[in-house]
Amino acid sequence: MATKAIRRALMYVPSSSKRMLEKSKSLYVDTVTYDLEDSVTPGKKAEARQNIREFLRQPRPSGVKELCVRINSVDSGLALDDLQEVLKAEHLDAIMLPKCQSASDLHFVTDVFRHILPDRHPSIQKSDTSPPLSIIALIESAKAIQNLPEITKASPYLSGLVFAAEDFALDMSLTRTPSLTEFIYARSAIATAARAAELPSTIDLVCTAYKGEQGQKTLEEECLNGKGLGFNGKQCIHPSQIEICQRAFSPETKELEWAVRVVIADEKADRAGRGAWTLDGKMIDKPVVGKCRAVLERAERCDVDVGALREKWKGQEPE
Repeated sequence: MATKAIRRALMYVPSSSKRMLEKSKSLYVDTVTYDLEDSVTPGKKAEARQNIREFLRQPRPSGVKELCVRINSVDSGLALDDLQEVLKAEHLDAIMLPKCQSASDLHFVTDVFRHILPDRHPSIQKSDTSPPLSIIALIESAKAIQNLPEITKASPYLSGLVFAAEDFALDMSLTRTPSLTEFIYARSAIATAARAAELPSTIDLVCTAYKGEQGQKTLEEECLNGKGLGFNGKQCIHPSQIEICQRAFSPETKELEWAVRVVIADEKADRAGRGAWTLDGKMIDKPVVGKCRAVLERAERCDVDVGALREKWKGQEPE
């Protein structure tokens, strides 16, 4: 289901070139987003729409979990034309909505979804022929940050928020620095709003450095920094960024083993009627157990063999 997709790495692909669309088939990534906005000149919009529609009629790429299209913003006057074309595509999972300023932008896309594809509402049971659609909203301005509470409640199709740092910097007249401290408030606000609304996906800013050893190091540092703020994925602009992002936003080995040990010990403590217990000298309570269960759930959705870890630690006892 699109709304449950793990988006550790969200890769952008220009849609004006059929060659680039074909190359995307070889990617192994959580989400591929085919771009109709910034990478397509005004005179090429119609051709790009047609390219995407034809491409998404082909068999799904085996290494891609979610196929998404970034349309033009509602205020551009092009969004309706984009949607009327790409919503006819057979294998479309999600629409990315750029420059989402307020609830009204999401209302517009939601109304189009309901009119063109009423059978793909999130409340309808998933089937092989009509899985639910989702919307991923790009947060790019001060106005959008202030409107986050209404944005996150605006549509049942909304499944994630994405921070667009460059456009936000332009709106705020900021200069991006390596420390990214100028974006802390906006990023924290987005991650917090997404969590409060129980949206499954919160995607951090693009890392503009990716070439060479230093570029890869910078990317990893940005991923871990974003993870620390509450993001669970990152935008990618080059295939070399994908593996680092997926690794950084997946549960770490030590984190996984601790989570498995806690969950197994808690199951035994519960059967024994023990409300409080310890592990490695640490007090274990409900919030700790809840977090560990969430780690394992995410690990399973990241294709980690949690069953093997449970088998390894099956003898764990509460202390």
